[in-house]
Amino acid sequence: MYEDFFAERIAQLRLQKNVSAREMSLSIGQNENYINRIENKKAFPSMQGFFYICEYLKLTPKEFFDFDISRPKEIRELTDSLSKLNDTQLNLIIALVKEFQNIK
Repeated sequence: MYEDFFAERIAQLRLQKNVSAREMSLSIGQNENYINRIENKKAFPSMQGFFYICEYLKLTPKEFFDFDISRPKEIRELTDSLSKLNDTQLNLIIALVKEFQNIK
Protein backbone atom coordinates (compact mmCIF):
# COMPACT_ATOMS: atom_id res chain seq x y z
CA MET A 1 0.00 0.00 0.00
CA TYR A 2 2.59 2.59 1.06
CA GLU A 3 4.91 1.60 -1.74
CA ASP A 4 2.19 2.38 -4.27
CA PHE A 5 1.19 5.62 -2.56
CA PHE A 6 4.77 6.87 -2.34
CA ALA A 7 5.49 6.22 -6.02
CA GLU A 8 2.17 7.65 -7.18
CA ARG A 9 2.44 10.71 -4.93
CA ILE A 10 5.87 11.65 -6.24
CA ALA A 11 4.68 11.24 -9.82
CA GLN A 12 1.53 13.29 -9.15
CA LEU A 13 3.39 16.15 -7.50
CA ARG A 14 6.20 16.11 -10.06
CA LEU A 15 3.72 16.30 -12.94
CA GLN A 16 1.91 19.19 -11.24
CA LYS A 17 5.27 20.97 -11.15
CA ASN A 18 5.60 20.11 -14.85
CA VAL A 19 9.11 18.66 -14.67
CA SER A 20 10.53 15.41 -15.96
CA ALA A 21 11.75 12.69 -13.64
CA ARG A 22 15.24 13.24 -15.05
CA GLU A 23 15.15 16.98 -14.40
CA MET A 24 13.92 16.47 -10.85
CA SER A 25 16.56 13.80 -10.18
CA LEU A 26 19.38 16.03 -11.33
CA SER A 27 17.99 19.06 -9.48
CA ILE A 28 18.16 17.23 -6.15
CA GLY A 29 21.71 16.06 -6.83
CA GLN A 30 20.99 12.48 -7.82
CA ASN A 31 21.65 10.43 -10.95
CA GLU A 32 19.23 10.94 -13.82
CA ASN A 33 17.23 7.76 -13.09
CA TYR A 34 16.71 8.36 -9.35
CA ILE A 35 13.09 9.60 -9.42
CA ASN A 36 12.17 7.21 -12.22
CA ARG A 37 13.30 4.25 -10.09
CA ILE A 38 11.22 5.51 -7.14
CA GLU A 39 8.15 6.07 -9.32
CA ASN A 40 8.56 2.57 -10.79
CA LYS A 41 8.74 1.09 -7.26
CA LYS A 42 12.27 -0.18 -7.73
CA ALA A 43 13.74 1.98 -4.96
CA PHE A 44 12.90 4.14 -1.96
CA PRO A 45 14.74 7.31 -1.10
CA SER A 46 16.73 7.58 2.08
CA MET A 47 15.32 9.90 4.72
CA GLN A 48 17.70 12.61 3.53
CA GLY A 49 16.64 11.95 -0.07
CA PHE A 50 13.00 12.24 0.97
CA PHE A 51 13.69 15.63 2.58
CA TYR A 52 15.41 16.79 -0.62
CA ILE A 53 12.35 15.67 -2.61
CA CYS A 54 10.04 17.61 -0.28
CA GLU A 55 12.26 20.68 -0.47
CA TYR A 56 12.30 20.49 -4.27
CA LEU A 57 8.51 20.19 -4.36
CA LYS A 58 8.21 22.99 -1.76
CA LEU A 59 6.24 20.75 0.60
CA THR A 60 6.54 19.68 4.18
CA PRO A 61 6.76 15.93 4.82
CA LYS A 62 3.31 16.17 6.42
CA GLU A 63 1.89 17.71 3.23
CA PHE A 64 3.53 14.98 1.14
CA PHE A 65 1.71 12.27 3.11
CA ASP A 66 -1.66 14.02 3.31
CA PHE A 67 -3.70 11.58 1.23
CA ASP A 68 -6.67 13.91 0.89
CA ILE A 69 -4.95 16.95 -0.59
CA SER A 70 -3.97 16.67 -4.23
CA ARG A 71 -2.32 20.13 -4.45
CA PRO A 72 -0.76 20.71 -1.01
CA LYS A 73 1.54 23.57 -2.00
CA GLU A 74 -1.33 25.59 -3.45
CA ILE A 75 -3.59 24.84 -0.46
CA ARG A 76 -0.87 26.05 1.94
CA GLU A 77 -0.35 29.23 -0.09
CA LEU A 78 -4.10 29.87 -0.10
CA THR A 79 -4.39 29.24 3.64
CA ASP A 80 -1.49 31.61 4.31
CA SER A 81 -3.13 34.31 2.19
CA LEU A 82 -6.56 33.81 3.76
CA SER A 83 -5.14 34.16 7.26
CA LYS A 84 -4.10 37.74 6.41
CA LEU A 85 -7.59 38.91 5.40
CA ASN A 86 -9.94 40.87 7.60
CA ASP A 87 -13.40 39.49 8.50
CA THR A 88 -15.20 41.24 5.64
CA GLN A 89 -12.72 40.03 3.03
CA LEU A 90 -12.77 36.50 4.41
CA ASN A 91 -16.58 36.38 4.34
CA LEU A 92 -16.55 37.51 0.71
CA ILE A 93 -14.12 34.72 -0.19
CA ILE A 94 -16.27 32.17 1.65
CA ALA A 95 -19.35 33.33 -0.27
CA LEU A 96 -17.44 33.13 -3.55
CA VAL A 97 -16.26 29.57 -2.83
CA LYS A 98 -19.79 28.51 -1.94
CA GLU A 99 -21.01 30.02 -5.22
CA PHE A 100 -18.36 28.06 -7.16
CA GLN A 101 -19.45 24.87 -5.41
CA ASN A 102 -23.04 25.41 -6.59
CA ILE A 103 -22.05 25.75 -10.25
CA LYS A 104 -22.57 22.49 -12.11
